[in-house]
Amino acid sequence: MNLDIIREKMKSYLDKEVSVEVYGMRNKNFQYYGKVSGVYPYVFTVLVNGVEKSFNYADVIIGDVVVKLA
Repeated sequence: MNLDIIREKMKSYLDKEVSVEVYGMRNKNFQYYGKVSGVYPYVFTVLVNGVEKSFNYADVIIGDVVVKLA
């Protein structure tokens, strides 16, 4: 998997409901539900309850962030 594949996948998710799971340090895991609101060269954004959260494509590649259609 490379950045171009992930970027294209996020473009196909634009304006669709997604589930984002974030696996953080010290066993802190978060799950967000929202719409993919922006796709940029190095990050994508998800609108969660009126707040925009940004995620890095590299984190998706290494498995720290998992995005699925809701």
